[in-house]
Amino acid sequence: MGRDPTAKRFGENAAAALLLTFTLAAILWANSPWAHTYSEFWETHVGLSFGNLHGELTVKELVNDALMAFFFFIVGLEVKAQFTIGELTERSRALVPVVAAIAGLTMPAVIFLLLNPSGEDASAWGVVISTDTAFLVGALAIIAPKYPARLRTFLLTLAVVDDVGALAAIALFYSEQIRIVPLVVAVALVLALVGVRYLPAALRGVSYSILAVALWLALFAGGVHPTLAGVVVALVIPVFTPERQRVEAAVDVIRAFRQSPNSEYARAATRSLRDSISINERLVTGFGPYVSFGVLPLFALANAGVRLDADTVLAAVRSPLTWGVVAGLVLGKLIGITGATWIVQRTGLGRLSPGLTLRRVAGGAALSGIGFTISLFIVDLAITNPRSADLARVGVLAASVIAFTLGWAVFRLTDKLSPPVPVGHKLVRDVDPERDHIRGRVDAPLTLVEYGDFECPFCSRATGSIDEVREYFGDQLRYVWRHLPLERVHPRAMDAARASEAAALQGKFFDLAVQMFEFQDHLEWQHIYRYADQVGCDIAQFDDDLHSSRVLHRVDDDAQDAELMDLNSTPTFFVNGVRHKGPWDAASLIRALEAGRPTEAAER
Repeated sequence: MGRDPTAKRFGENAAAALLLTFTLAAILWANSPWAHTYSEFWETHVGLSFGNLHGELTVKELVNDALMAFFFFIVGLEVKAQFTIGELTERSRALVPVVAAIAGLTMPAVIFLLLNPSGEDASAWGVVISTDTAFLVGALAIIAPKYPARLRTFLLTLAVVDDVGALAAIALFYSEQIRIVPLVVAVALVLALVGVRYLPAALRGVSYSILAVALWLALFAGGVHPTLAGVVVALVIPVFTPERQRVEAAVDVIRAFRQSPNSEYARAATRSLRDSISINERLVTGFGPYVSFGVLPLFALANAGVRLDADTVLAAVRSPLTWGVVAGLVLGKLIGITGATWIVQRTGLGRLSPGLTLRRVAGGAALSGIGFTISLFIVDLAITNPRSADLARVGVLAASVIAFTLGWAVFRLTDKLSPPVPVGHKLVRDVDPERDHIRGRVDAPLTLVEYGDFECPFCSRATGSIDEVREYFGDQLRYVWRHLPLERVHPRAMDAARASEAAALQGKFFDLAVQMFEFQDHLEWQHIYRYADQVGCDIAQFDDDLHSSRVLHRVDDDAQDAELMDLNSTPTFFVNGVRHKGPWDAASLIRALEAGRPTEAAER
């Protein structure tokens, strides 16, 4: 929310370039004169001993089973945030990627079994069911289709369901030594993780860390792929939007530190600032760069080293196993995900986010044929013949290259033939002095429009930002308020919006707005009537207007405009008709307005 979108895109592109570089390095290493050192290094054992206890993993297992748990942890955090406070809170939108993921798991297996219906190779159907989330995100950043944010959210949600389904398949069909006792312990640890949120704040971080490590060990001992621990831990960690009380408490501590700088106030300010942001967002910000620039490149280096000698390539061209893997991943993912999305939309069971079309989903579905992590892992589990295993690995590599090329072609073609339009980038309705609530000169050269609700702790006068901005620009700025009552999180917002419109009919809109912002925690009707009386409204007239269709339609009109622009959080600002991205503190809004200030030549 407060991060620079340009910097974020640059970081994603840099991480994707690094991922591709390490992938190519692995392939070159595995096919170089020193190829034997590739397998020797990654099969080197690393152990830890404590008394009579001893644990041991290969370097490759350390990367795939331990470090990759952090990647799945970050993905799980992002999806949890989207389902809880983001774009997927609307269940009809969330249903589409979930159903598409299930189809993307089953259709590839069906296609693979059509080409390999019997024999030992038939057991390798699990190789084609999983999408490599790391390479999928990297490929999307490399291709860089226009306006990828909603598609990325869709694909991440799909990938998490895909990963959970694939890990479940490993546990049910490819784990020969499932042990019940460690899995019972794992269930108990998950319940303990759920209860951590009720501990004092100082103990939560340590508790999450200890229980997460214990869950990883329990799953590992139980014969289940331990990276599943990353997803499970992410899904039980709470996420919330910043609360005004916590933010104001942080401001009070910072003010005390400013007046009397000392280590005690410094620690209190740090702790207060940290606690005002949900642990979900803090972890994504803190761990994300290490995963993107450390874990994922190491994973690519450890897994992408496929031997491509002439005999292996010629055998792969004639092998039903290789073609089953290629067809399963490339065609199965494309048909399954795109087809399921189309069916869910057509039946009305779910709908895509605004701006996300079936053609965009098809491009993402094509990229979903990139399968590395769990695909290569299942090759080792499902195929005992080393020659067949090499043929399957060639299929995984070939499918990934084809899927990337196909995805690139789909995005380039659709972006050219039907350029996507950014949803909510510009106001759908211009400012109307006869209709809108305006402060400042109606013909001022600068315009700041705010969509908010009166129960939102960070809207308008609640933070004082707008007062500072208006004071800075004076009569050069007109400030416009429009309604976006988020009743799901602010149950009194609609009532307050209607009350403000009733007051507006008596010329008291901003007078009542100031009162309701000042006493946001008390917006029951008895309080609102008292505020209306205090600002000089005729209460009888106020009561009549409050129940009129004119008032209700006025609020609904703003809300419908917001829905058309896919606004789902408050406050949302538009600077000179263009949606403002990033922080909404006074300094940021002033910079945005200064950047949009008309030149003297344009004014003339």
